[in-house]
Amino acid sequence: MEFRTLRAFVEVVRQGGFSNAAKTVFTTQSAVSKAVRQLEDELGMTLLDRVGHRAALTTAGETVYRRAVKLLAERDDLLAELDEVRGLKRGSLRLGLPPIGSSTLFAPLFAVYRQRYPGVDVRLVEYGSDRLEELLRAGEIDLAASLLPVADDFEWRIVRREPLAALLATGHPLAERPSIRMADLREQPFVLFERGFALNRILLDACRASGFEPSIAARSSQIDFIVELAALGVGVAFLPQFMVEQRPHPGVARVTLEEPAARWDMAMVWRRGAYLSHAARAWLAIGAEASPGS
Repeated sequence: MEFRTLRAFVEVVRQGGFSNAAKTVFTTQSAVSKAVRQLEDELGMTLLDRVGHRAALTTAGETVYRRAVKLLAERDDLLAELDEVRGLKRGSLRLGLPPIGSSTLFAPLFAVYRQRYPGVDVRLVEYGSDRLEELLRAGEIDLAASLLPVADDFEWRIVRREPLAALLATGHPLAERPSIRMADLREQPFVLFERGFALNRILLDACRASGFEPSIAARSSQIDFIVELAALGVGVAFLPQFMVEQRPHPGVARVTLEEPAARWDMAMVWRRGAYLSHAARAWLAIGAEASPGS
């Protein structure tokens, strides 16, 4: 079994077909198809149910895909460790950051990192926490910033802990309160981030713990747009308090959310037991310097 055929198979699954997979691995569609067929012949089982231009996993394919992702991630770990044994001075850091809060929390760290390690190639991707955790499991990134809690297959180091604030239109009946509980918002529509943002999961879990499922009026990935919707009375929005302070709006009242389980606790996360390169450890060290009390 070759890593080449495993990589081709995994990319067909991830990209949803042979054509897009070929672009990802920089080869032809026929070469990808041949590699997957070679893997199926070697295993003596059909892994993909080919329907037109798309391919769906068979039961055997699901098992092979799950194992292949782990094998490829372990291979990347091995190569990274061997590179350091050879004494490479440059290296790379594959870093995943969320769109929310990165400008405040991670831009200063990034500047310090580039100053200390100018030879390291930093490959940055930006997604919501849920997507970043998927990439982390697949070994496609070394470190990710994600909201706690995270799954047991990750290790983490806290970056910042922040209470959440509910954003209400200034004329809202609840806007004058110093603090609010999730149960108080039972009848209010919510403005949430797009799917894939871990903050949504934290908020929805807090609602369910309070005995209700909220009505969602709108979703967006743009913080300023979400604040504006709250100001116009479309619904209640939620942000970490430091972000609200950075975006004062005359039409928005900020009310502290008093829910112990609904907090914005940002951490750097990596696969439990995975090899961390020198470049990744250096990023964690700089983060620890910036937040020694966390």
